Amino acid sequence: MRTAADGLRLMVSVVFGALTALIELVFLLLTLPFLGNPNTGATARRLSRLEVRRLRLDVTTLDALQKGEKGRPIRYLAARVPVGVLGGLVIALLVFGLVTAALLATAWGRGLPFDGMTPSVPLVAYIGVAGIVLLFLVLSGLAGVHALERRLAVRMLGPDPTEVLERRIAELAESRAGIVAAVDSERRRIERDLHDGLQQRLVALSMLVGRSKRGRPELLEQAHQEAQQALAELREVAWRVYPSGLDSLGLGEALAGVAERSTVPVQVDCRLSRRPPMAVETAAYFVVCEAVTNAAKHAAATLITVDVQEEDATVVVRVRDDGDGGALASGGGLSGLARRVAALDGGFAVDSPEGGPTTITAVLPCG
Repeated sequence: MRTAADGLRLMVSVVFGALTALIELVFLLLTLPFLGNPNTGATARRLSRLEVRRLRLDVTTLDALQKGEKGRPIRYLAARVPVGVLGGLVIALLVFGLVTAALLATAWGRGLPFDGMTPSVPLVAYIGVAGIVLLFLVLSGLAGVHALERRLAVRMLGPDPTEVLERRIAELAESRAGIVAAVDSERRRIERDLHDGLQQRLVALSMLVGRSKRGRPELLEQAHQEAQQALAELREVAWRVYPSGLDSLGLGEALAGVAERSTVPVQVDCRLSRRPPMAVETAAYFVVCEAVTNAAKHAAATLITVDVQEEDATVVVRVRDDGDGGALASGGGLSGLARRVAALDGGFAVDSPEGGPTTITAVLPCG
């Protein structure tokens, strides 16, 4: 059913393409003496946008329409007019074949002559086979015309290949700089946690043990509690460096551990049919950790929901909290996450209006 619907949409698209080709041919002939007129370029861009919508292409990816260029849309219209006319001829051939088949079937059913001949079983079978072959060729022609139109639009209205390559190089350079900055920021954060937290606690533990050796055994219980807290902080820092549970437990179990350690209730829904690459798992884990930590510390949230699922060839992570909102993607923790996700060619978005709720979305490609 879906294939039939797609085929019908393609046929309608080619029919409209044939009609617009005639309109564009008239436009080009009438405006040929006025190519320098700004209105001519504006009309050409409008007609080109109409073709792009008909072909179901993304206008935002076509530089000629985004930059307001005049020459490229006109050249595109001139190039697609013959293709549109070709599509019209293919449609006309299809209509002719269907009408001929209907007339032959009617004549055979009523026993009437068809084109001076009396329809017989061999004749009908012969024409039927020829009609099936012709139908296959016509349908292939329709698909070919539609594909040719899409490629023509992308080639003539899209960005220059050299420009695309330069843009990609710039993105990779920015991504590389982001990775270096994120690693450096994480290293400083770990050092700060060790110095301000664990180190101070170990110093206090050493002082307690020394005082207890000088005849105050009641301090041993306090020293024991300090040692337990130091171990807990050390474990937390180790998990922040790299979640070792990912190797053996997988992403779902590791996120369940995040929910258990959180001071705010966290609901985790992880639906993955297979384990993604390790880099994707690690990035998804840190996105959830940072988002949960931010919601618990800064948003006054009472509930955090974590949703991890597969969409096409990507893993989509959504973390939503019912806190106060106002989170900024440029903040220290979230900007580090954005750089980590960008390093995998993923997408990162923060939706956090004042008053909440806050939704953090990361799209991580698995390819």
